Amino acid sequence: MSISLRRQFVRTFATSLSSSMMRLCVCSVVLAGIAHGQAEVQTKLGKQLDRLDLAVSGAGYFNTTTTGTNYLNQTVTDVPGNTLGALVQIRYIAKPWIGLEFNYGYARYTQKYTGSGGAASNTDFNFGLQANTSEYSLGYVAHPPIAIFGLKPFIGGGAGTMAYKPTTYGGQGRQEQARALYYYDVGLDDMISEHIGLRAQFRGSNSLAPDFGQNYLTILKRTWITEPAVGVFIKF
Repeated sequence: MSISLRRQFVRTFATSLSSSMMRLCVCSVVLAGIAHGQAEVQTKLGKQLDRLDLAVSGAGYFNTTTTGTNYLNQTVTDVPGNTLGALVQIRYIAKPWIGLEFNYGYARYTQKYTGSGGAASNTDFNFGLQANTSEYSLGYVAHPPIAIFGLKPFIGGGAGTMAYKPTTYGGQGRQEQARALYYYDVGLDDMISEHIGLRAQFRGSNSLAPDFGQNYLTILKRTWITEPAVGVFIKF
């Protein structure tokens, strides 16, 4: 092979090698950038998930009796039954003093209505009305950075709605109804593993007594539900 051909071959090989190395470097930089971006996304997602927890609890529903007068000037008394139900909560805790919670509560009980007196005594009544109740509420929750006998306290409050849906056979054919609701909760958390904990809490909620769209049941009085609850929660 002549010297000129060898030189041309070397130049061609060097140019090809240089071009290949350049493409390899560019690919490496791009792949490194993609990997870094994915790692950043995963880190941010993991950070947000660390702030979430999901709790499922059994709850007692203890209702107060309400008494008032309707448009007929009758004395109407609503005596709701006491029962057991369920409570599901999702919390997002950004900081110990800054958190949000969504609550869903379910129970079934009977409202016992009695009415007497007034201008027309022949309209006295006494009956029970069974309904499924569903609470949907959103509120603020704080976890003070202290411990009580090794347990983590929390306190919160918010607002939402209580939906009453009369049952098929015990609902007297009455219509569904929703009432604005305000609530508070206080309780303690106990982590039993890295991602699982126990929760005990005391809740209270307040709303207008339901009348299921019947004006003779309307007394515009507020009723309280006292709700102790115990359950488990999962931290992501």
